[in-house]
Amino acid sequence: MGTLNKVILIGRLGKDPEERTTAGGIHVSSFSLATDTYHNGNGEKTTEWHRIVVFGKPAEQCNQYLKKGRLVCIEGYLQTRSWEKAPGEKHYFTDIVASRVQFLDGKGGNSSAPPPQEEGGEPPF
Repeated sequence: MGTLNKVILIGRLGKDPEERTTAGGIHVSSFSLATDTYHNGNGEKTTEWHRIVVFGKPAEQCNQYLKKGRLVCIEGYLQTRSWEKAPGEKHYFTDIVASRVQFLDGKGGNSSAPPPQEEGGEPPF
């Protein structure tokens, strides 16, 4: 049997996307996404924060239309990277590299409308 690295999350942005461009001219959008897990039916919940990175045309659209509080569905894969802060002091972090971003609402302080939906009800990326 083969392997699979796939993530699907639905959550709200914790802050406005950070926009940048790589040395090769590729647009990048980075933002945090909050998801909640409810426990024992008593209303208690745990919020998990995820680091999301989007590249290319979808990143441009995220930078243009997404704002803190917006509800989105992210599909992508996990990518763990590491760096050494001091000799022997290794640090790790895991990003979700999004291959697809679907805008689910128009809330969260964003006065502009999301991009037009293509036939089939999904964003054009």
